[in-house]
Amino acid sequence: MKEKNGDYVENKVYEHRVLKRMSQKELADAVGVSKQTIYVMEKNNYSPSLVLAFRIADFFDVDVNDIFSYVRGSD
Repeated sequence: MKEKNGDYVENKVYEHRVLKRMSQKELADAVGVSKQTIYVMEKNNYSPSLVLAFRIADFFDVDVNDIFSYVRGSD
């Protein structure tokens, strides 16, 4: 989700979830959020809290930077 200044957080949640052959619901249950949260996150319409970002990275056993990256806007 883009901020007013154009900054946003890009993610690779979808790619990691598909590689594990998991549904959005299964991932949501594993990290303690709703399926809707995973859905909007995968569409880059939601930036997770730091705690949730680390929880997702921990679940996939990767560094948080392997899934989430900060993109600086040009505004």
